[in-house]
Amino acid sequence: MSGSLRPEEISSILRREIEQFKGQVDVSEVGTVIQVGDGIARIYGLESAMASELLQFPSGVYGMALNLEEDNIGCAILGPYADIKEGDQVKRTGRVMSVPVGPALRGRVVNSLGQPIDGKGPIQTTEYRPLEIVAPGVIHRKGVHQPMYTGLKVVDSMFPIGRGQRELVIGDRQTGKTAILIDTIINQKGQDMYCVYVAIGQKSSSVAGVVRKLEETGAMEYTTVVVAAASDPAPMLYIAPYAGCAMCEYETYKGNHALICYDDLTKHATAYRELSLLLRRPPGREAFPGDVFYLHSRLLERAVKLSDEDGAGSLTALPVIETQQGDLAAYIPTNVISITDGQIFLETDLFFAGQRPAVNVGTSVSRVGGKAQIRAMRQVSGTLKLDLSQYQELAAFSQIGSDLDKATLARLARGRRMQQLLKQEQYSPMPVEEQVISIWAATNGYIDDVAEDKVRAFEKGLLSYLHDKHSNIYADLGAKKEITKEIGEALKAAVEEFKTTGTAKALAQSA
Repeated sequence: MSGSLRPEEISSILRREIEQFKGQVDVSEVGTVIQVGDGIARIYGLESAMASELLQFPSGVYGMALNLEEDNIGCAILGPYADIKEGDQVKRTGRVMSVPVGPALRGRVVNSLGQPIDGKGPIQTTEYRPLEIVAPGVIHRKGVHQPMYTGLKVVDSMFPIGRGQRELVIGDRQTGKTAILIDTIINQKGQDMYCVYVAIGQKSSSVAGVVRKLEETGAMEYTTVVVAAASDPAPMLYIAPYAGCAMCEYETYKGNHALICYDDLTKHATAYRELSLLLRRPPGREAFPGDVFYLHSRLLERAVKLSDEDGAGSLTALPVIETQQGDLAAYIPTNVISITDGQIFLETDLFFAGQRPAVNVGTSVSRVGGKAQIRAMRQVSGTLKLDLSQYQELAAFSQIGSDLDKATLARLARGRRMQQLLKQEQYSPMPVEEQVISIWAATNGYIDDVAEDKVRAFEKGLLSYLHDKHSNIYADLGAKKEITKEIGEALKAAVEEFKTTGTAKALAQSA
């Protein structure tokens, strides 16, 4: 046959094909969906799956293994589950749930998986961190000693927050909890602090407003916003705070400083309750699962001030809890209060009375105290909390008493002015030097003759006057961090000089 191949041609073709052959065998463990619904899938045949392992469904959606039972796996579906049906094959990825981290995330808005949702293109990073890690032990920690300023006089003076602390922000809805977080993030500008704001179960429009404000103030340059919106499935709400924490830890373990705001953990606990009930875990108090305390303790324990040997980085956490009618003794509030290093309690009555930030001085506390303050702030705020507490007691007593002596009336008058002084506009945090001067003037009686409704105008005028005429006082305070004898004398002379100006006299109470 003329068209037949010669033996040597056959052998050369075979040799060439053998040389070019690359053995690629796709080996993967595959399971089968036996039940699906409400964001939960039951999978049979993945006996070797790990806890929190990422599993891949045929539709491209991923899931996270949560319940590792004897004959099946309970998997939380991280995305739309309408296309997933019984009989679908599920692949193991061999990867524990992780999120992208690194400098590329600064200025971005991402979902709980670290995927961008801001329309600015993909995030160029190759580094990932697992959602869950074991919190550092006692040996790797150092006591909190560096201030983390919020820029709010009422917080920085009486309830200071240090780098590595966990300070709870708690109160009813619409009392200004988110405002405190945003002010704190804005105040970190130029402080070498990476910030992550985790929005859990909020309306997308509310989150868009937060992002817009952070962009307007230039805070998005050092901030990442992690969004698990109210319309997202419960598993996305469940993993959101852990994802944000992993992003912060990338900076912390490089020796840098990070701040994370969880807004809020009440919705997080509710999402976890939904997941647990769907996974058939036994319910406990208020239908929450038995490990709801561990849900938040393992998250908040990751806030840390690392020892010098481990890089001296820090991760500061500001969790938020929403109460019902100011009930601090409810299940989730008491859990988180017992985990954190203090709480800032925002009261509805104060908020509607115009006292904003609406911080209740008697119920709020910082368990780190003066360790997170510079000496100058400790000097001026030593008696502030006591004075305000006494004022509140006297104010309640004065409502039923008629004849009051002059000392009591003077204390009531100063207390009212102190409260006016502690009011602050939203999105206008103050440098610590200005806070020190403002409180020093109040505690030394320089606002006693100022009309109550003019106290804030007096403060603004005083600070502006000192900036223009005595800027050396600010410089000295910033350098020495304390009110020395020389600074005290210069400050006294400058304030008394301002009191003689026409502006100060106009603000003084008329006879």
